[in-house]
Amino acid sequence: MPSRIYAITGAAGVLGGAVARAAEERGARLALIDHAQHACSTVPAGDNALHIGGVDLTDANQAGAAIEAAAERFGGVDALLNIAGGFSWEKVEGATGETWKRLFLLNVQTAENASRAAIPHLKRSAAGRIVNVGANAALKAALGMGPYAASKAGVHALTQALAEELKADGVTVNAVLPSIIDTPANRAEMPKADASTWVAPADLAAVMLFLASEEARAVTGALLPVTGRV
Repeated sequence: MPSRIYAITGAAGVLGGAVARAAEERGARLALIDHAQHACSTVPAGDNALHIGGVDLTDANQAGAAIEAAAERFGGVDALLNIAGGFSWEKVEGATGETWKRLFLLNVQTAENASRAAIPHLKRSAAGRIVNVGANAALKAALGMGPYAASKAGVHALTQALAEELKADGVTVNAVLPSIIDTPANRAEMPKADASTWVAPADLAAVMLFLASEEARAVTGALLPVTGRV
């Protein structure tokens, strides 16, 4: 049986790298898409990994070109994992509104552009999958989380709308909703927090790869909390 073909956006980040490494261990062929021009040393390399750098996924044309490059290299795309995104903490009072626009572009528009480009290929797959990264924080926004939570709520709505749109074609669309992911950046921002309660990138990757697998055929439109012990 041919190995699965995964297109992973935000592949140079901590979570993207964890997903890519876990997928490689499962024998997948990988299209690693990122805004960074050059691949970092922590992501897979070799004949089964195509690095597509310098991609602005907020631009529909660039997103489309990246997906087409993946499909041309490997003969299709079986699963799209939308990990690219961004975060900012900002209160509404005194803000200019630019953060709201930027986070919508980074979190919602990137996923929409990549998904739209991938849909024709996913429909041709025997088990087409889209897995998005939402946020548990979007279920109840805390102080200063307005723009981030609103943009991730947009990801949740996109997930559910696409699930309805594509279910007759056998393509499933789901989202994971992590709490705090255990990354170097989060540890630096919250040095006094108990990081042992956070979500390890490898654990979140395992959930995402299940949703991207052939076995997850009965799950679509799900917003799955992955919150560790937070």
